[in-house]
Amino acid sequence: MATHLQDTAILRNGVKMPWFGIGVFKVEEGSELVNAVKTAISHGYRSIDTAAIYGNEEGVGKGIREGLKEAGISREDLFVTSKIWNADLGYESAIAAFEESLTKLGLEYLDLYLIHWPVEGKYKDAWRALETLYKEGRIKAIGVSNFQIHHLEDLMKDAEIKPMVNQVEYHPHLTQKELQAFCLTHGIQLEAWSPLMQGQLLDHPVLKEIAHQYNKSVAQIILRWDLQNGVITIPKSTKAYRISENANVFDFELTNEDMKRIDELNQNERVGPDPDNFDF
Repeated sequence: MATHLQDTAILRNGVKMPWFGIGVFKVEEGSELVNAVKTAISHGYRSIDTAAIYGNEEGVGKGIREGLKEAGISREDLFVTSKIWNADLGYESAIAAFEESLTKLGLEYLDLYLIHWPVEGKYKDAWRALETLYKEGRIKAIGVSNFQIHHLEDLMKDAEIKPMVNQVEYHPHLTQKELQAFCLTHGIQLEAWSPLMQGQLLDHPVLKEIAHQYNKSVAQIILRWDLQNGVITIPKSTKAYRISENANVFDFELTNEDMKRIDELNQNERVGPDPDNFDF
């Protein structure tokens, strides 16, 4: 179990991925973004998650370069993730999209590259491209995002390499237990996006009660629950105090009883699109 901000999960291919990172969904290009990335690195974060569709890879790259320099650490110390958008899910177009992301980020390789959504009839060609890039050493690990069990089964029928990570919406109102069990069986690491349900759970009475017990914030309780469930998590924030607070989840442990209470809040409720009913 993660006991430190820089603790890592070991992916199926032996690559070490931090259990905890920062996401930059909906953070626009500019100083706020650059500073958020730099602040995260200075606070000890070693995982940064972006995507082509976020339109902020250049700012993330700038934040990484400045953050590494200020922290006195090397590129190899960071784990950088990006994702391929739906419009680029052909074989050639996926390779081109990867090159574009790499150029914008100003990096020579990615630690993790994900197919952002399971667009029917398209993701297999893109997956072949990811396999090629992986074999060439341009990506350390490859995976998917928002894939349900049937998408994973379909992909793995023809895949040479199984996805190493599946990043999905995951929070106390959407616990995805069956999906997590399936991923565990197949050696696919589950990762949570929107772990705080875009802030909608911060006033939940049960979570507030549990937070009070541990003298922690509701956000810290949820993020700790993620980690104790074996789920990598990447909360988004641009505020320095929140970036610091979010990471302060390694000095306590939730009891089995409290873990169960949080599990029981599940309502199969999404804040993002349903992967099976999304107009791509």
